[in-house]
Amino acid sequence: MVDFRRWAIAMALLVAIAGLASAQTTPQTCQTNVAVTPTLRSEGYTEQTGDITITCTGGANIGVGSLIPQVNIALFYNSQVTSRLIPQGSVGNISEALLLLDDPGAAPGVGSQYGTTSPGYGTAALQTLCTSPTTGCTATVGTVVVGPGGVASAVGTAVAVATANGTTTAAAANVFQGIVAGNSITFFGIPILAPVTSGFSRTIRITNARVNASSLGGSSASGATPVIASISISGATSLLISNATPTVGFVQGGLSSSASGSSNRNQCSSDTLTSVNTLTFSENFPTAFKTRVSPQTNNSYAGQAIPGAAPNNQNIPGTIYNSESNFVFPVPGGTAGLSDFGTRLKATFNNVPAGVRIFVSTANVNNNASPVQGTAGAPTVIGGTATTTYAQLVNSETVSDGNAGISGFFPSVSGTTFGPNGGNVPIAEITVLNGSATATWEIVNTNPNGNESLKFAVYETFSSNVAQNTPPPGTATVTMSYAPTPPAFSASSGAAASSTLTIPRFTAGTGSSNIFTINICRTILLYPYVTNIQGFDTGLAIANTTTDPFGTGAQAGSCDLNWYQGTNNPAKGTSGTIASGTIYTTLASTAVPGFNGYMIAVCNFQFAHGFAFVSDVGARNLAMGYLAVVIADPGSGSRLSSPGGCIGVSGCNTAGEQGGH
Repeated sequence: MVDFRRWAIAMALLVAIAGLASAQTTPQTCQTNVAVTPTLRSEGYTEQTGDITITCTGGANIGVGSLIPQVNIALFYNSQVTSRLIPQGSVGNISEALLLLDDPGAAPGVGSQYGTTSPGYGTAALQTLCTSPTTGCTATVGTVVVGPGGVASAVGTAVAVATANGTTTAAAANVFQGIVAGNSITFFGIPILAPVTSGFSRTIRITNARVNASSLGGSSASGATPVIASISISGATSLLISNATPTVGFVQGGLSSSASGSSNRNQCSSDTLTSVNTLTFSENFPTAFKTRVSPQTNNSYAGQAIPGAAPNNQNIPGTIYNSESNFVFPVPGGTAGLSDFGTRLKATFNNVPAGVRIFVSTANVNNNASPVQGTAGAPTVIGGTATTTYAQLVNSETVSDGNAGISGFFPSVSGTTFGPNGGNVPIAEITVLNGSATATWEIVNTNPNGNESLKFAVYETFSSNVAQNTPPPGTATVTMSYAPTPPAFSASSGAAASSTLTIPRFTAGTGSSNIFTINICRTILLYPYVTNIQGFDTGLAIANTTTDPFGTGAQAGSCDLNWYQGTNNPAKGTSGTIASGTIYTTLASTAVPGFNGYMIAVCNFQFAHGFAFVSDVGARNLAMGYLAVVIADPGSGSRLSSPGGCIGVSGCNTAGEQGGH
């Protein structure tokens, strides 16, 4: 009985060897393919290219127990490679770009063309990293016998497999890291085992290759610029590759942005959480906005979590994740394929007048008085598989999401109050330093199947102090872009592969929009005849009428008195501060003795009114009075020359006070 078993095992081995020997008749040929050619954002420095697969068939049998020939596979792109660098020791240009042999892990526990015998081969194999990326890893030919249904069997088709030690008890390394230099990625020492057996193939996949798309931002005749990879193979064996220059992406602008019309505010009227603008960010193609990883559950922040145990894994070869991360795989010193955060949107405010505080909505809104859900809360699930477009304010454009979703960390900024006028929009203040401020929001929910737009509300607060010229007049602007951008890093370094800079990262935004203007509050009064010569004098009065029954709001300020009588004009005078509801009076003989001309009073508050009374001294024989003419303000742009012109003047009703000169 024992002799019979030994004879049966020997016969099975002979069948296997004979099967290998009979299947070496065709030369090995390889076909290159890019299953999905993605659209890359022209604003991006670290845009993901499509996976390249090289599928090989045929080839010569080299015998069980033989070392498998090794090759170097280099890819040259028409732009700089920016895949994250993950240094090991003194070698600093080892990267997150990976080469996978036979798509390991694509079908764990499922029958593959190489069988499911332990430890598994082909798509059923465990993902095993080569730990020497600068030299590669060796492998030895072994065999598995594949029976019906792709299951290992004692009798069936003998198929060559790569093993670590020549036996089927240890599979060879099947994941290799690439070395980045400029616009190239090179994978060294890759053991390429010819499939040999008819009906079987071997797949080489290159993934996690990122490039600087900003250098290719110009449109081509077809409307987008192609990203091209040129493949070169050298080493101990030759591979005949068709389509050695595949297109791995197309570049086009990913973001459109706009700000609503600029709001006019008045220096003399304090504002409290006044709505001044709505910012809109729109993607130009459906996958321009991405979460950090592809959410696979409806748990909060599933789109920001570091992939780990199922169902948060992101390591199935060939899967399209539509996230800022790609194929996520742990390597010494880091995690290949994992981005630092999802797509971020940034508003950079400049020229903010001193004393003005800026507030923004902590999430996107329907309008400045209504959040996206119509309540003070966020969507039911933030960052889960729900496709309600949603973004949250974060505390820095460069801070990582870290272990969000696992440890509960996400760098969001909570609202400290709500929008005005009974609104329920949560808002938070952003710091203004030297007239500049930045707000950054991160995408936590997105729909990859349609173009999306997100709106964010902007509010301002200031305390009026006309006497101190606070806030000073000026126009605040905003520049809108992806984030992060310079000055966190220079444009030249941002376009290169790095071990320290964030992924993703983007070019700085261009162009700016006005969001609000602080106008000086002035009333200009013309006194066309003022005299105190030849026994006459003129009494002058200026009333500050900002206290009224119409809710205008009390303002206090002074009036500059400008005297004109020809070539010998007196120096400008001042009324001093005129409180709201009070009247300033003076005599020409006191203010400008010996004067005969006209006077223009420039008052730094609204709704000043003037009266003049001309008489002989003592008003014994002749006297007359007139109202000062309120004339258009040519400096602030806040008044019109025609009656009824109150456009841009806070508190001015359409009845108007401005008269023609």
